[in-house]
Amino acid sequence: MTTRRNFLQKMTALLAAFSFFKTSFSAVNKPKKVRFAVASDGHYGQPNTSYQADFQNLINWLNAEKKSKKGLDFCVLNGDLIHDKPEFLPQVKVVFDRLKIPYFVTRGNHDMVSRETWKQTWGMETNHVFEKGNAGFILLDNSNEKGEYVCPDLAWFEEKLKAFANKKSVFIFMHISSRKWTKYGIDCPEVNDLIDKMPNVKAVFHGHDHDEDNMKASEGKVNHFWDGHFAGSWGTAYKGYRIVESNEFGSFNTYQYNPTEQKEINNFALTMPQDPAYPKNRN
Repeated sequence: MTTRRNFLQKMTALLAAFSFFKTSFSAVNKPKKVRFAVASDGHYGQPNTSYQADFQNLINWLNAEKKSKKGLDFCVLNGDLIHDKPEFLPQVKVVFDRLKIPYFVTRGNHDMVSRETWKQTWGMETNHVFEKGNAGFILLDNSNEKGEYVCPDLAWFEEKLKAFANKKSVFIFMHISSRKWTKYGIDCPEVNDLIDKMPNVKAVFHGHDHDEDNMKASEGKVNHFWDGHFAGSWGTAYKGYRIVESNEFGSFNTYQYNPTEQKEINNFALTMPQDPAYPKNRN
């Protein structure tokens, strides 16, 4: 005979099992995401700017993103980390090492140091690749020790794009825009051709133009994004960074973020047909 106590014990066990199954099923079917930040143009050491406070603000903002419900896997610091003088480079590394997440760096035109100094400081070349899950990340150098605007190393870039041909998504970072879309961009047609012919290249991220925080699309429909500035003497009225979320199906979404006002700006999303979130009523 089943006692009331036995009945309650069995029901409790059944409810616990159902809850576990529901949670596990949801976890299994939820797309795996990579969430990262892009921040550019700190100009550490620039006279008559609040660069020390601005850099600490960025550290605090990104560490808060890491502790948030969505979390943060890493960040890319997309050029002009220092303002001209090489002696600022080891100082800025000390600051960035306060981040609670992995970070990667690109060289901008104001990062006027040699490739050897760059590698010695950061432990990575000025051209660098890494991968996370189904996504590949390519960091391109398009300046030099003199601070000149130059096109990226075409042969190296092509080799890395081919190496990532089977990735669902490829994201590219270069400080200076490779199209003359803005006042301070440059034209690198061969680089752009490589970008536009690779179907898995989802986005290109730029810094350099402090007053740009939006998106522009190339003829090949690859989207290029800017993230304003997080320090420096000019640019957008706010200082902020960009957030990007990419999943295993090759979909991604991104927005610029104004942390002072806690405001998302210029939201954009690309959902792939194989993603369960893809609208079923599309033709």
